[in-house]
Amino acid sequence: MATAEEPRWTTTIIISTSLQSHETVRMLTAQQHRIRLSYGVERGSFIFPLAGVAFMLVEPQDLPPNLEESGLIEQIKKFSEVHRNCFVLLYAPFNGTKEVETLCLIQHRFFGSTLRILPVRNNTEILKGMLTIAKVYIMRWQ
Repeated sequence: MATAEEPRWTTTIIISTSLQSHETVRMLTAQQHRIRLSYGVERGSFIFPLAGVAFMLVEPQDLPPNLEESGLIEQIKKFSEVHRNCFVLLYAPFNGTKEVETLCLIQHRFFGSTLRILPVRNNTEILKGMLTIAKVYIMRWQ
């Protein structure tokens, strides 16, 4: 007896041009999502317009030692002001001191706001986290 395979869910995703060569974008393309690159969105952003949700990828290893002077907090603040349902994807392949400091700094600065932080360890977790959350938000509106 043949089983009917569930059709793959696809959607349009607006992605910052700063991520155009990121492995996650290649993975999204392989899953046949419609990718639109944009200079007009915040650096490191993935935006799911149909779901009304946005993600910002933060990679602590790329930040200077003094996080206060890196401009990260201002960038996240602007991102959270623009997007009502927003998440920071904190890419931390291991829990070193810099990753923990970055997580604590973001949590303290945005405590009580609508910003949510999702620690991820690899590109598969980034993809799975974004797609799962986007699907949930789309189902909320149906």
